[in-house]
Amino acid sequence: MTHRIAMITGGAGGIGSEAARWLATAGRAVAIADLSLDAAEEVAKAIRSHGGLALAVEIDVTDMASVEAAVLTVENELGPIDILVHSVGWDRLYPFLDTDEEFWEQVIEINYVGMLRCNKAVGTGMVERGHGRIINIASDAGRVGSSLEGVYSGAKGGVISFSKTLARELAKKGVTVNVVCPGPTDTQLLSDLGQTMSDGGDKLVSSLGRAIPAGRIGKPSDVAPAIVFFASDEAGYITGQTLSVSGGMTMA
Repeated sequence: MTHRIAMITGGAGGIGSEAARWLATAGRAVAIADLSLDAAEEVAKAIRSHGGLALAVEIDVTDMASVEAAVLTVENELGPIDILVHSVGWDRLYPFLDTDEEFWEQVIEINYVGMLRCNKAVGTGMVERGHGRIINIASDAGRVGSSLEGVYSGAKGGVISFSKTLARELAKKGVTVNVVCPGPTDTQLLSDLGQTMSDGGDKLVSSLGRAIPAGRIGKPSDVAPAIVFFASDEAGYITGQTLSVSGGMTMA
């Protein structure tokens, strides 16, 4: 792989940080962009300790000015961004009829509109340079629905549909846009979701593990290789695709 620069939003989280490590191992310079600068710096420090080139940068995807400032920082410190991995996500488990507009707005703002901001801020430069890889991390909930995650499922479904449209618009500009949809994955988000349940989520995790043909909950290291592939130079003829990484839980 040639030396290219990747920006990973949500880069201090489970899937984001693992993707950053895999991309760094593949020879990419990586910018760890996260709401928590301290957590991002910890990931960057670990990558640098293994000989990689990594930068931590603060980003709030609910604020366009913050997104643009983060992109500018990465470009000033590392150079033009060749790869965007958008890995920000947030949710809580509630029956839809028990939710209100404040909750809807928060879920949509973080999971969908934040993705729009990052795709626009980074994609504009990619088009100008005639090269880019955008990998948006959605969820299998956005492909097939998920009980107690109605608004999140809708937002992630929007990520999938938007990514296909953007892929069509940018295909002749040298920019690919693809989506990775993890199934249930052992991350902080899954742990946080369980906290809304009376048993702390133990039954949820156990039932999910039984439902997955592979026999276990996924790990961030199961998802990262798909991201690295879509980010590669060799994947330049693949765009507008949605890849489920779910241990066979969904196959449609």
